[in-house]
Amino acid sequence: MKTYGIIPSRFGSSRFPGKPLAVLAGKPLVAWVVEAVKRAKTLDEVLVATDDERIADAVRACGGTAVMTPSSLPSGTDRIACAARIHCAEGGRGLSDFADDDILVNIQGDEPLIDPVLVDELAMKLRMNDKWDMATAVTPIRRASDFAAKTVVKVVLDRDDGALYFSRAPIPCDRDGEADLSSGLYVRHLGIYAYRGAFLKRYIKEPPCAIEKTEKLEQLRALWMGARIAVVKTVDEGVGVDTPEDAERVAEILAHRSV
Repeated sequence: MKTYGIIPSRFGSSRFPGKPLAVLAGKPLVAWVVEAVKRAKTLDEVLVATDDERIADAVRACGGTAVMTPSSLPSGTDRIACAARIHCAEGGRGLSDFADDDILVNIQGDEPLIDPVLVDELAMKLRMNDKWDMATAVTPIRRASDFAAKTVVKVVLDRDDGALYFSRAPIPCDRDGEADLSSGLYVRHLGIYAYRGAFLKRYIKEPPCAIEKTEKLEQLRALWMGARIAVVKTVDEGVGVDTPEDAERVAEILAHRSV
C-alpha cells in the first residue's frame, strides 16, 4: 500500500488565467501548495498533475514531481487517476497502474494554506477502516449567507459521519422556521478527497449521472454508485485563491508566516 498526495493544477481559469504561476510572497502559488502538502506525514509521494509545461517547470524548480496529463480530462478526479497511472508506469513503481489498496488524496491546487494534518486525517480514515471507499472534509456553516449560497456545498451526515448527500441547496431543510446554525447540524463541504485505489478505478469508468450533472458535483456520482464516503470534521474553512484579489490577501498571510 502507498499513499499519494496528488495536486491537480491547470493553467486555464476563467477568473484567473495562469493562477498556479501567480507569485505570492516570492514563490508561485503551486510551489506553496506543494510545500504544504509535503508536510503531511502519511504521504509516500506528492505529485502535481498538470497539462502545462510552465506549471511542470515551476513544480520541478521547487523540488516537486510533476506529471503531464491530457488537457481533455473531464474532472480533477480523472486527472489524479491519470497522473497516478502515468507515474506508476513511467517513473514510480514500474507498474501499469496504481494498486487497489493504494490511497490517493486529491488536494486542490489553489489552497496554499492547506493544513497537512487534514491530509493525514483523510488518509488515515481509509487506512484504518476498509468500509469506506472515499473520505472528504466538512466544516460548520457559520453565516446565513453561506447556507443560502449555491456556491457553498452543504452535506448531510449519517450517525457514523458518513455522507448521505451533497447539495448546493440549503440542506437539511428546516420546514418550520429558520435553520439554527449553532446546532452543529449544518456543515459545508471542503474540496479535498481521499480515494481507495480500487474504488477510484471504478469511479472513472462511470459516466456522469443525472444528479451529478444537475448539481454540478462530481462526488454525487460516487454516492449514486453506492460508495461510502467518510467525513472528517474540521473547524478551518480554508482559504482558496480564485481571483487576483484572493492572491493578494493570501500573499500577505504567507509573507507573515515566513517572517
